[in-house]
This record gives sequence, structure tokens and C-alpha cells, in this order.
Amino acid sequence: MNRYYFTSESVTEGHPDKLCDTISDAILDSYLAQDKNARVAVETFASGNEITIAGQVTANGEVDVEKLVREKIKEIGYDNEKLDMDYRTCLIHINITKQSPDIAMGVDVGGAGDQGIMFGYACSDTEELMPFAISMAHKLSKRLTEVRKSKEIPYLRPDGKTQVTVEYEGDTPKRIETILISTQHNADVEQEDLKKDIIEKVIKKVIPENMLDENTKIYINPTGRFVIGGPLGDTGLTGRKIIVDTYGGYSRHGGGAFSGKDPSKVDRSAAYMLRHIAKNLVANGYCKKCEIQISYAIGMKEPLSIYINTFGTGTKSEEELVNLVKEKFDLTPAGIIDYLDLKRPIYEKTTNYGHFGKKELPWEKIIKM
Repeated sequence: MNRYYFTSESVTEGHPDKLCDTISDAILDSYLAQDKNARVAVETFASGNEITIAGQVTANGEVDVEKLVREKIKEIGYDNEKLDMDYRTCLIHINITKQSPDIAMGVDVGGAGDQGIMFGYACSDTEELMPFAISMAHKLSKRLTEVRKSKEIPYLRPDGKTQVTVEYEGDTPKRIETILISTQHNADVEQEDLKKDIIEKVIKKVIPENMLDENTKIYINPTGRFVIGGPLGDTGLTGRKIIVDTYGGYSRHGGGAFSGKDPSKVDRSAAYMLRHIAKNLVANGYCKKCEIQISYAIGMKEPLSIYINTFGTGTKSEEELVNLVKEKFDLTPAGIIDYLDLKRPIYEKTTNYGHFGKKELPWEKIIKM
């Protein structure tokens, strides 16, 4: 049987790119809470002790953007401009205009807010029907944040990354080959203490025992030091973690980011819908693995193309599955928004640890097909 290794990464909410995603989605949710038809496309850039917010908003409502930004930075845990960023002293630049009337003209009649291609994916690796490597990487990142905020590991700081390499036999994950964790920390901690705490309080609390063995390699902060982090260590930008946000590289990606975009942007809403469809094709026994692609033109309602690949695991032909999807689902932008009830302030829930695989999100619901 074919044996291979596949690796996926995740990041904590304190990673500078995720800081920016969090701020962009918080702004989006704040407008949607006041106006369900708000048009929002907001990007965030973080560098040093400065934040820049730019984009377009057309909405019946007002948001104190600067106050909201400081609240989010505080929630994440940035409070020291000499190590990462300080929510109290950081400079915040805001440049938000209204949506272009040329774009609005197409969206107002129910068309797509932009052209583009989107993918959805599901597989039988895990209970949530996600690839195993990205599922484990997210759980490690989330656990890093939990032990930091609970003070279980009191010397950790917000920035961090995880990476998991899985050994597969055929389509089955057999064991974990490598775990890599890089986590920001206070300057006075000994590396041996950090490594012991991460192994005992993070890795062993998250990774199934049967997936680890004597040959599993574990690397903690390979450079030996990670004190300076966040936007002081590296700039952050909305939409720069699109593989972390989706399937960890196990499926293709159309290139469009999610955070800061209202659901009229098919980059976001159609990707969510395709995850829903792919997950339900797997959950209903039509296949064990499923990737779906769809494409749109700006201002047009119906998709230009639909493609399904079951990688030889399907119980029906891919042509039959495409026809089933067309019959079952309205894939116009308006149809997707209505079906998933997307005109709600739910997007901060998606920002960290993956947009897929969380049971509370509407596109993760399993239906009968």
C-alpha cells in the first residue's frame, strides 16, 4: 500500500496575520450586527506598534473602529510594545471608504461580488470530516492559547505556530511523524522547562496517544529563543493564512481570502457552501473524499462551472454527483446567503483555528441527501 507523509500548519490567535484577520472580522461583525445588508471589505495591516485599517464599507450603522481595534488587541494579549504590541499605546490609522458603485451595481441584483474560483473539501480522516494533519495542528494551536490565557503555562506570550507531519498508508493516517511548535515566551524561561511544559500540557493533552510512538520527532522552538513576536517580530496582514484557514494544503485553493469580507463576496460564502456540500456527500456515503470547485463572474447569479472529484472513492459517477448538487442546492450568491443564513455577525467565530470543522457553524451541519 502507498505510504507517504503529509504536513499541515496552524497558528495561534496571536500570530500577526491572525491578529489582522481577527480585527477585520470583528469590524465586519460589528457592522452586520447593525445592518444585515452591510457591504464590508476591510483589510488590516500590523507592523511594530502600529495598525492600519483600510477598505470599503457601505452600511446603516456606525462603528468606533479605533475602540474596537484596541479591544481585540487586548483580548489577544498584546500588552508590551517592547516584545510584540501594546493595545494602550499602539498607533491606529483608519482609511475606510464606501463600496464602489460599479461593484454595487452587480451585487444589488443578486450577482456575485467578484469573479473567482472556490473549492470545498471533506474526507473521512476525522470525526469532523477534515484532513487529519490540519485538524491536529489546529488543536495544538488552540491548546497553546488555552494554557497561556489560563496561566497553566504562565510565561507564554500570544504569538505561536504549530506544524504536524502525518504518515499515511493509502488514505488512512497511521501515525504522526513530526510535531513542530514555535511559541513566544517571556525572556526569563529556561528552554528545557518550556519544552517539558509544551510536551506534557499541550501535545499530550491533544494528540491521540496511539498516533505517537518512539520514532515521532518533536521540535519545540528550534532556534532556541522566541521572545520578540507579534507585529514587532513580523508584519501581519489580513488574508495571508488562507491554507491554515481551509484544509492545510490537502485540497486545492482558489486564492481568495475570507476575513473582513461580507457574504456577498463569493470568495467567502461560496467556499463555505462548497464545504457544506462536500461534507454532506461524504457524510451521506456518496464518497470517502470529495473536492468541489465552482466559478463565478462578477454581477452574474449562476455559477459558470461546477466540478467534483471523489478520487476514486465515489459510489456514483462524478457527473451524477454534479447533477445531484445542482438539483439540491441553489448556488446563486443570494441562494447561498439565504440557505446558510450568512447575514449575521458570526464571522469572528471562524477567524482562528480554521473556518471548517467547527460544529457550531452553519456550513458544518449534516443533512440528508
